[in-house]
Amino acid sequence: MKTVLIAGATGYLGRFLCEEYQRRGWYVTALVRDAAVAKTLCADQLVEAEATVPKSLAGIMSGADLVISALGITRQADGLGYWDVDYQANLNLLHEAEKAEVGRFAYVHVLNADLMPDVALVAAKAAFVEQLEESPLTKTVIAPSGYFSDMGDILSMAQAGRVWLFGNGSNRINPIHGADLAAATAEAIKQEKPWLDVGGPDIFSLREVAELAFASCDVPLRITCLPDAVRRAALWLLPWVTPRKVHGPAQFFLSAMALDMVGDRHGTHHLSDYFKHSVTAPAARTTLHQSPSKRSKS
Repeated sequence: MKTVLIAGATGYLGRFLCEEYQRRGWYVTALVRDAAVAKTLCADQLVEAEATVPKSLAGIMSGADLVISALGITRQADGLGYWDVDYQANLNLLHEAEKAEVGRFAYVHVLNADLMPDVALVAAKAAFVEQLEESPLTKTVIAPSGYFSDMGDILSMAQAGRVWLFGNGSNRINPIHGADLAAATAEAIKQEKPWLDVGGPDIFSLREVAELAFASCDVPLRITCLPDAVRRAALWLLPWVTPRKVHGPAQFFLSAMALDMVGDRHGTHHLSDYFKHSVTAPAARTTLHQSPSKRSKS
């Protein structure tokens, strides 16, 4: 049985990766900070470690065929920033994987990172990818366009009665469901692809996403498009007037809104269904999957 270690296993994508690889018959080791709160993961083994502390990683990848890191933070908190986690913690994982001589190291990055060099979250991820490219390990980089869960901000605005966009809302995106992204990641790794720009099956303009959100929550359509100069001014101003846990993700969101975030089309889940389900059962967005089955490693 092949073995995979998944870092960031308790995050949105990490949970789907654990489930996907267990479904494919792999022995899944999940790297977690607290095993007590990760019992519902679809994993054969939970390993407690702090990726920000290199010595805690010693030996955990011994015998692993594959390491996948979906490790990263959206909001900077607990004294940790993007360079502590998205860069250094992933670099710690990579160094340990090199010591263990794992078969492949896969990393979940972000689409169009080269177009957002001044965004702190993206810069930290891109700097790690540069280190990964220099590693002797075989590697796969997955660059998703955006998650369905990211579109929740637009749905929340629609539920509140108005969606605010910049420019004319014509920039395009094909966000992807976590289950579809996990499957696409596993296939890219299976096919030994070095890089995959990936998105969901449906391409929307941001205005169309907003229209879909209003339709899903049965609220009258109210979309206000602000001049793009307002977005640029907000990017400059936010670091001065908001804490970093706020301006970090806002900087990424505002920057990505000015780009076409469209990756190769994968998957079967549709944003319309996700919106409708989120409206009728909000808790479903964070519902955990079935309890993990227990299998022996062979």
